[in-house]
Amino acid sequence: MMLHRRLLPALFAGVAGKASAQPAWPTRPVTIVVPFVPGGASDLLARAVSAPLQAAIGQAVLVENRTGANGLVAVQHVLRQPADGHTLFIGASGLMSVTPAINPRLPYDPVTDFTHLTLAISAPNVLVVHPSLPATNVAELVAWLKANPRAGSFGSSGIGSSEQFGMELFKLRTGTEATHVPYTGTAAAVTDLLAGTLQLSTLNIANVAPHVAAGRLRAIAVGSAARHPLLPQVPSFIEQGLPDFITGSWHGIVAPRGVEPALQLRLQESLRTALRNPEVAQRLAATGFAVEATDGAALKTLVETDLARWREVVRSAGITAG
Repeated sequence: MMLHRRLLPALFAGVAGKASAQPAWPTRPVTIVVPFVPGGASDLLARAVSAPLQAAIGQAVLVENRTGANGLVAVQHVLRQPADGHTLFIGASGLMSVTPAINPRLPYDPVTDFTHLTLAISAPNVLVVHPSLPATNVAELVAWLKANPRAGSFGSSGIGSSEQFGMELFKLRTGTEATHVPYTGTAAAVTDLLAGTLQLSTLNIANVAPHVAAGRLRAIAVGSAARHPLLPQVPSFIEQGLPDFITGSWHGIVAPRGVEPALQLRLQESLRTALRNPEVAQRLAATGFAVEATDGAALKTLVETDLARWREVVRSAGITAG
């Protein structure tokens, strides 16, 4: 009995010590930094998730738009903040994989400079053609492009965009040729594609799904791992014999490097709870984005995989930083 009396205080002290080791979070409002102006997908995600995240953590969640230098201003700001869970960042695929693949001299590393918390949302690009093209699937399109090596042209929202990279990946994997016509936005590329000035393009599903439904464009393949609810009749590239062919855009949520593991887990689970709120999924579905709500390890793996894929495309297509 005397032994038990001596052990109990030590036991309770150990439990108390473990409890006190839990990070005190949040102790003030949490800020989600968006690297672009209000109205875009990054901003939509931040604002959609802010209310359910606030409810989950019991602290105010603020959205801060920090623009400039194609997102670099926001990145540098976030990386200067303490890794205490009070600053989060919407890391879009462009900043996290496409831009670093083009420019290896950027002042940040998307793999090592962040604490990866969750892949929040994703939306595939869709390979579409003008109805005048005699192709209804990948095999027929490849045959047409090889038979007409200088006849095909495709549009994108600009050099280094996911639309360009998706088509360059297609050319690389199929041994075909097509001329890239960069625009200053997706809308102009869609307009010329509808007019027949362009023959084909890989564009965001939200931008082309209505035109496919109306018969103004023909969808050849979707760039997700499986078919997409907006175009359930359209097979993926993978279904049509192109393994691991994924193209589109995604948005992850990250924090500065160095968030300690227990806090990282709390952040991850709080964000995933917020993302699974039905209202969040409903708001984002209209733009073609599906909620992913993965863990941080899955996001980090995606960043690494995309970097390798897009670096291969950059080398093949000779894309350079502007």
